This record gives sequence, C-alpha cells and structure tokens, in this order.
Amino acid sequence: MRINQVLQAKQLRDVVTISPDAGVRELVATLAEHNIGALIVSADGKSMDGIVSERDVVRRMHSDGTVIDNTVGGIMTEVVKTCTPEDELDDVMRTMTEGRFRHIPVCEGDRLVGIVSIGDLVRHKIDRLQFERDQLDSYVHRT
Repeated sequence: MRINQVLQAKQLRDVVTISPDAGVRELVATLAEHNIGALIVSADGKSMDGIVSERDVVRRMHSDGTVIDNTVGGIMTEVVKTCTPEDELDDVMRTMTEGRFRHIPVCEGDRLVGIVSIGDLVRHKIDRLQFERDQLDSYVHRT
C-alpha cells in the first residue's frame, strides 16, 4: 500500500495552510474550524515554511502561558519530515512512530500535494485488512 492510495481515499484532500505571521489565536480557530490537528505554515499558500500542530500550542503553553499572543512562526516546526505519494504506508507509519509526530506532508518534488495523519494511515490499513478478511471469508465459504 502506498501513500497515494491513502490520499485518494481521504474525504478532504485540500491542504489547509496558515501564514507564519498569523497569530496563535487564529491558528487555534482554524484547527477547530476544519477539525484537524495540524496546518502547513506557508507565507504564499504554496511553499512549505514549516508545520504547526495542536501539540505545538500545548507544549508551549506549559512553558509559556503567553503563547496565545505569539505568532505561528514563533512556535512552528521548521524542519519538516515529508513523504512522497509513492512511499510505502508501512515505511511512513514507522517514520512517524519513530519521530513521534502525527502529521506528515506529502510532496512531489517541491510541490505539496497533501498531508496525512497517523489516523488516516491506520484507518486505511484497517480498511484494507477488513477487505482482505472479507475476501478470504468469501473464498472459504464458497468451497
């Protein structure tokens, strides 16, 4: 199974971005509005300057109670691990587990084509296993 299969199965394929100059309050509102856990940080809406997640806000809140008054650029992760549409699902899951992050941007060259969460990957894997189980069950009960 490859990441492009996961992207094709996602109901919402649009990548939501936020400017590094946006405030953390806007970040939190955007995450809630779209019911997502992370946003790509982009000054122009096309390139990737970083990624910011709910976890980034919570961790900063623990050490800095004024984080809500900061900008996204002040709390984002700048060095972002990415994957490609052709990467194997299991390899990407392993990378995310080892890196302890829940979202990974999908890029073709320099172009951002999507983002997947660990939940997307697990859901896709479960669906695939269920399909295979049903196929085996059907085969066994036909004979």
